[in-house]
Parts: sequence; structure tokens; C-alpha cells
Amino acid sequence: MTSLVLTVIGPDKPGLVELLSQTVAQHDGNWLQSGMSRLAGKFAGILTVQVPAEQSAALIDALSALESQGLKVIAEQGEEPEAAANQQALTLELIGHDKPGIVREISQLLAQRHINVERLATELVSGSMSAEELFKAQADLQAPTDADLDELQEALEAIASDLMVDISFKR
Repeated sequence: MTSLVLTVIGPDKPGLVELLSQTVAQHDGNWLQSGMSRLAGKFAGILTVQVPAEQSAALIDALSALESQGLKVIAEQGEEPEAAANQQALTLELIGHDKPGIVREISQLLAQRHINVERLATELVSGSMSAEELFKAQADLQAPTDADLDELQEALEAIASDLMVDISFKR
């Protein structure tokens, strides 16, 4: 079996997931993981599928042909994940008043410490006590086992006070 990572985008309308899943199924593919959303009027997503090696090229061609129906698909062959030896899982949650630079500041801090962002979900939500929009993020991270988590916590807290957001960090 061959693993493919697919990135999809098109105008949001009913039937896009069915069109995509039908194309995968027609090539004996198996839909494994996905994350899809309506963003700024567009349907956007990323997913992984497995397909018999001999069907891989035909599936990629069929997915490319979906552009005539408004769905752009980019396919990349997946790689076997490396074992997470010497790594530890962490979760980061953040909420605060929305302003530019929040993701940049946090991701820069993480990258400097060789911490990998495995999943990042962000959204704007309405404040419960006011009509102000709040920026909310949750990230699953992989950090080296020898990472100084106390120093990381202090650095995150320093950023939180500069950005005026609340950050919780779970080990």
C-alpha cells in the first residue's frame, strides 16, 4: 500500500467530500485521517489515504481531474513516520484578545527549542462577557525529552503577558 497526503481546496458547496471520497474508493483507496473546514467561503482540507501501489498514479490523475469540477487537489506521497524516540508529547492551549502576531510569537519560541508542532487548531470565538472576538488555539507538540520544561513554561508565560493572552501548557 502507498500512503498519499492530499491537500484540497475549492468553493464551498454540498457534495465535495462525497466527490473526493468516491474518487478515492474507485481506486481501492482507504480514507485514513482528515481535517476539513469552511474557511473564508472556501472548502479546505488535508487528508491521508492508502491505495494499492499499482493504483497510486491513476488515483493521482483522477484527483487532478477534479479541478474541472472546482476542487483543486495536491497529492504527495507520504513517508513512514519516524519513531518518537527521545520525544515527549505536550499540549498547548491559548486564549486571548485577537491581534496579529500570536501564532508567530508562539511558533518562534517553539522552533528555537526544537519543539515540533504536530497539530494546530485555531479559531476566533465571541467573548462570553462581551462581543469582542477572542483568538483560541490548541496545539499538540513533540518536544525532546531533555527539553527544560520549566524554562519553556516561563518563556510561554512571558509571551502570554506580552500578548495579553492566557496560555496553559500540559505535560
